[in-house]
Amino acid sequence: MLKTSFTTGLISAFAGLCLATSASATAIGEPEKEDLTFGFIKLTDMAPIAIAYEKGYFEDEGLFVTIEAQANWKVLLDGVIDGRLDGAHMLAGQPIAATIGYGTKAEIITPFSMDLNGNGITVSNEVWQKMKPNIPKMADGRPVHPIKADALKPVVESYIDQGKPFNMGMVFPVSTHNYELRYWLAAGGIHPGFYAPHKGDTSGKIDAQALLSVTPPPQMPATLESGTIYGYCVGEPWNQQAVFKGIGVPVVTDYEIWKDNPEKVFGLTKAFTEKYPNTTIRLTRALIRAAKWLDDNNNANRPEAVKILSQSNYVGADYDVIANSMTGTFEYEKGDKRSVPDFNVFFRYNATYPYYSDAIWYLTQMRRWGQISEDKPDAWYFDVAKKVYRPDIYKAAAQSLIEDNIIAASEFPDLTQETGFRKPQTHFIDNIVYDGSKPNDYINKFAIGLKAGDKL
Repeated sequence: MLKTSFTTGLISAFAGLCLATSASATAIGEPEKEDLTFGFIKLTDMAPIAIAYEKGYFEDEGLFVTIEAQANWKVLLDGVIDGRLDGAHMLAGQPIAATIGYGTKAEIITPFSMDLNGNGITVSNEVWQKMKPNIPKMADGRPVHPIKADALKPVVESYIDQGKPFNMGMVFPVSTHNYELRYWLAAGGIHPGFYAPHKGDTSGKIDAQALLSVTPPPQMPATLESGTIYGYCVGEPWNQQAVFKGIGVPVVTDYEIWKDNPEKVFGLTKAFTEKYPNTTIRLTRALIRAAKWLDDNNNANRPEAVKILSQSNYVGADYDVIANSMTGTFEYEKGDKRSVPDFNVFFRYNATYPYYSDAIWYLTQMRRWGQISEDKPDAWYFDVAKKVYRPDIYKAAAQSLIEDNIIAASEFPDLTQETGFRKPQTHFIDNIVYDGSKPNDYINKFAIGLKAGDKL
């Protein structure tokens, strides 16, 4: 433990969300609660929390924060719900799932998106050797990226033919990692299985060809090495750790599955934000400043950030392991290090803004794989997103930073015009376009997955 101080009409309506008060730091008022405890999992994308402390941004807001690593995502979520933690580094799907009652029912919101990208899918050396003949090669003999799950499909089929289950790991049922791994597998014709909570089946393995189960992030490499799983999807530094240990090969990053995808959020209970509105805005200010510092000057601060994150009280992995991805490169097969400057994005591309369309994407995947058992109208998706993602709080924090001349207005989206919906996104590994304003149309595009009218 380290002592450290949301149809066009609906979109238009959302655009007007904003706090009515003046948003300068003085006008915000003093924090109602100064002593705070934040939770995190040992992953590099917890960096905004660490940097907000190390650079004094929390203290600038009159906040004195204790940062505590958590054993797993369930323990972390439970801590926020029961008040042991005031807020936490969360999987983007966690506040959404809690709000709709998938798993633990609770009103959790986020005013701040912590990052874009940052995950990878790693397979064992044995699986990699079986995949390689199916992958096109460049002139220098290295594999052509992105590597699609088409190359894995015959391997999975061979395991099934031998009566061996093809087991893979992901970090949590409502994690980005679960949905990214499922997306990649399904795009390659491998069925990752359905959930049927209305039947009491939350295994996610109905009709599955690849069987996905939960493994905590730091345990991924050891679980792979033991042969319990043949591959996994996780955040850094646990893909690069497999390379350093010589036990596996990262085959694709989430940047290649969905370019500039949202990953983690900072989660708080709705009750906390209503009881402590000034505190909520102030901690959001600090996190925004930290995210900007992490991306400033083309990642010039990343080496310093890696040194901080390598401390045992934060991520606790070796400097070189964290730096392998955090400083703009990514190593696939041992020695095949490539430039991926946007592998970790914390501020640019409006990474910190809590877009409703990001929340809706997660909901579409929950429906696609059966975690949402029945069809829902588009308006339902919009309403849930509005409950969970809170750009009104974000706008108040951002506007105050602008008024205080801490961050220029040009560094943010146009806060007076922003609808909360990104433009239709095209950079997916299967070339399917995602338009957050048409969630049911999007769900119906996939060859594998539940569609309108489907129920297990």
